Amino acid sequence: MANTKNNILTILGTSIKPGESIEANFDVANLHTSTPVNVPVIIERSKKPGPVVLFTAGIHGDEVNGVEIVRQLIAKGINKPKCGTIICMPVINIFGFINLKREFPDGRDLNRVFPGSSNGSLASRVAHKLIHDILPHADYIMDFHTGGSGRFNAPQIRIAQNEKQLSNLARIFGAPFVLYSKNLNKSFRQTCVKLGKPLLLFEGGKSFHIDDLITNSGVNGAKRILNHLNMLGSKFKVSTPKKDCIFINESKWKRAKYSGMFKASAGISSKVQKGDILGNITDPYGKFNYFVKANNTGYIINVNEAPIVYQGDALFHISTKLKD
Repeated sequence: MANTKNNILTILGTSIKPGESIEANFDVANLHTSTPVNVPVIIERSKKPGPVVLFTAGIHGDEVNGVEIVRQLIAKGINKPKCGTIICMPVINIFGFINLKREFPDGRDLNRVFPGSSNGSLASRVAHKLIHDILPHADYIMDFHTGGSGRFNAPQIRIAQNEKQLSNLARIFGAPFVLYSKNLNKSFRQTCVKLGKPLLLFEGGKSFHIDDLITNSGVNGAKRILNHLNMLGSKFKVSTPKKDCIFINESKWKRAKYSGMFKASAGISSKVQKGDILGNITDPYGKFNYFVKANNTGYIINVNEAPIVYQGDALFHISTKLKD
C-alpha cells in the first residue's frame, strides 16, 4: 500500500483525507504566451483503506483514444473506489495534446526520457515530476496508449516476459491479446519496473482517432482490474471477455515490397493462414496490382491504414509464436 501520514494522502501539495475527492494541478511550465497550463489530476479516495491505482494516458500528445478511456472512467464514476484510492491523469503530455503532436515542444518523446531530471529539458522535467510526485503513491499503474499515425493496433496489453504478477493481471484485464515485449530504455514502463511498481501498458487503435471497440476494451479491462482489487463500485457490472486472451511470444512485421496505393483486406485481430491475401498495392494508373500475402500463420495485431505506402513500410504486424 502507498504510504500515508495520519491516513492523509498528500499529492502535489494537496492533502486528501479518506472519502474526499480532489483535483490537484500537475503544472510544470507555462505556454510560450505566458499562459498557465493546468493539468488536472483527479484523485478519489474511499473511506475504506485499500490499494492506490494510477490511470495514465496522453504520454504521447496525439494518442487521444487513451485519453478517452481515462475520461470515461472519470465521467462514468468508475474512478470512485469502494476502497483505496484512484488517481487519474488523462493527459500527461498536455503540450503535445494542445499542439496535436506526439512529442513535446522541445522535440523529445516523453516516453524516452524517464526518469527525467528536475533541471533538464521540458519533457525531462515532466517525467521527473511524474516519477517523484505521483508514482511513489501508486501501488498499481495502467497506462493507455494507441498505435502510431495510420497504424491501427488491436486492443492489447504489453508486458515483458517472466513477470508472473503482470501476466496474471493481464489475463484479468482481458484484452484480446497480450504481447510480450521488452521494456524500452528510459520508458515509463521500464522505470516503473525498476521501482517495483507493476504497470500494465494498454495499446489500441491509432493516433488522432477514437474507436468505440478500443475504448470499450480499455474501460472494461480497467473495471476488471478494479473488481479484482475489490475497488469497483457495486453499481458497475463486470463483463466476461468473449474469448480467452491470446499470449504472443513473438511477432513480425509484413513490409511493403513495392511503393504505391495500399488497401488492406484482412481485418484487425483476425487469424490468417500462410499464403492468405492480406491486401493489395496498386499504382495510380491502373497498370499494376500486387497482392500482399501472409508469410506465416498468425493473428493480425496491427494494420497500416495509410492509403499510400513506400517500399519497406510496415503493413501488418502478425504473431509468429504463441505462448504454449
